[in-house]
Amino acid sequence: MSITDDKSKAITHLLNGTMMSVKNSIPIESNFGKPELSGKSLQLHFGVLIGITGDVRGKLILSGEMQVFSSIGEAMFGMPIQEEMVISLSGELGNIIAGGLSTNIGQSGLKTDITAPTVIEGSTNLFGYEKVIRLPLEFHTVGALDLFLIID
Repeated sequence: MSITDDKSKAITHLLNGTMMSVKNSIPIESNFGKPELSGKSLQLHFGVLIGITGDVRGKLILSGEMQVFSSIGEAMFGMPIQEEMVISLSGELGNIIAGGLSTNIGQSGLKTDITAPTVIEGSTNLFGYEKVIRLPLEFHTVGALDLFLIID
């Protein structure tokens, strides 16, 4: 098996592990769009970035409107999330999803760990990665997020 085949399998495990983590963590009906390769840079306005280390190295980014993160938090915790708490909530949501991803892909034999979350607010451009896959996610009652898997 070639390195390319191994990397393709790892990417498939990352995508499947991410989708499973979202479905298990967020109590809102949702649908994933088709994964697609993104360009050589990402433009973000709000989101959270979690590093992935170990057998697979990269980053997971959840990006969307602050209100979507707030509504997800309300669904998860049963109470409105005040504006000043959305940043903290976004970091915690990133931790929950990335932690679930790490656990899920561990079942396939890949050992990974995650870094502390970095919340992104304001116009941000990201460059300098090998490959990025965008996974659109629509929550039926609250809006959309984009999940980005960056492979280093």
